[in-house]
Amino acid sequence: MPEAPSDTLPAGLPAEPLSPGLKQRHLTMLGLGGVIGAGLFVGSGAGIAVAGPGIVVSYLIAGALAMLVMRMLGEMSAAMPASGSFSVHAERAMGRWAGFTAGWLYWFLLVVVLAVEATAAAQIANGWVPGVPQWTWVLLFMVVFTVANLAAVKNFGEFEFWFAALKVGAIVLFLILGTLAIFGVLPDTDPVGLTNLTGQGGFLPNGWHGVVSGVLTVVFAFGGLEVVTIAAAETDDPARAVSRAVRSAVFRILFFYVGSMLVIVTVLPWTAQHAGLSPFVAVLDAIGIPSAGNIMNIVVFVALLSALNANLYGSSRMIFSLAERGEAPRGLLKVSGNVPRRAVLASVAFGFVSVLLNLKWPDSVFLYMLNAVGAVLLFVWGMIAASQLRLRRKIERETPELLQLRMWAFPWLTWATLVGLAAVFVLMLTDRAARPQLLWSLGATAAVLAVAGVRELRDHRR
Repeated sequence: MPEAPSDTLPAGLPAEPLSPGLKQRHLTMLGLGGVIGAGLFVGSGAGIAVAGPGIVVSYLIAGALAMLVMRMLGEMSAAMPASGSFSVHAERAMGRWAGFTAGWLYWFLLVVVLAVEATAAAQIANGWVPGVPQWTWVLLFMVVFTVANLAAVKNFGEFEFWFAALKVGAIVLFLILGTLAIFGVLPDTDPVGLTNLTGQGGFLPNGWHGVVSGVLTVVFAFGGLEVVTIAAAETDDPARAVSRAVRSAVFRILFFYVGSMLVIVTVLPWTAQHAGLSPFVAVLDAIGIPSAGNIMNIVVFVALLSALNANLYGSSRMIFSLAERGEAPRGLLKVSGNVPRRAVLASVAFGFVSVLLNLKWPDSVFLYMLNAVGAVLLFVWGMIAASQLRLRRKIERETPELLQLRMWAFPWLTWATLVGLAAVFVLMLTDRAARPQLLWSLGATAAVLAVAGVRELRDHRR
């Protein structure tokens, strides 16, 4: 018989078979740097182009939504740490179909996005060393990070710690330089004032429609925080580790994102920004930082490799957790040196396939795959909120001592988050550019749900 969501929480949560190899500093820096990537350094230009200075409001809205989801996920992960994170929570809250759907959708999302990151990093490296073909760089990156993830988990932690430290350091330095430029403290600069915030059509040159369009452009840049709760299961004290990581990360990340946008649209007119070009480079050039483009290329390159490493780790742990619960082939449970090496190889194998599709058919086959996962993050966030609604009441009733981290204003903010996610879905459906992503993602979700339903029916017949 299929397992239904239990009316009671297990008295003792099963111990994770993976040994603790990550330290608190690894998890904290992963939380801070996990979502700082090319989406911020380069992709934010597209948001500024549609929202103007109002992009600050767009980031506030999208960031608040991400913070609420992360707080809910942190609450559940601190109470019930597991390498499958929200997939395990969904199964406990709503049944096997929910855990199966959340886990496989997220795994598919990570291994497809992994291909985008590997290819983008290879394009930058190819610009530095044109004599080395792009595919060679992709192969090199995949091999290096596969080896790193096949070794002890502390290797992943160290890679991510230093990658994230560089990204966080770059953001902090940018904020300092930008603020000094605004007040005219830097050499050969005059105070900017608020001219660029109120000129060129005002703070909202395209009205609230521009702000809404900006939200659709930037909301997916906050994806990646979920890996923190997956990694927490491999620390000495998962509950304490994830609580501290979530508390330290959410507000600082919002500060980094919103602060960066505020500096950018204050230093330069929003009309000077163009989609596809890094607004960070434009600002650094404007305030006279030499070789700004080369500096940001290095930062973006590191950000892409960091995301590639984190996605490979997260996808391997997710499929390992699915195998633990009988939702993926049991052969993936083989652990060598406390590392799920078969799960790593399975994830990187599909990652290689995705990369080949991206290199060979970027505008056809791979584009369809990318569209199929375009809105999956929102589905996952919705399942996190739905799971927290159910599990929070169970935990309060049976094991309240497990609530080391609590969701704010429960259940009202949880319901508000679900309403916010539903609003984003509606906006995507009405936006011509975003609609194909939503429809393809709905198709992918429906396919996974269909498989989950067939499995449930088969188990019921047994």
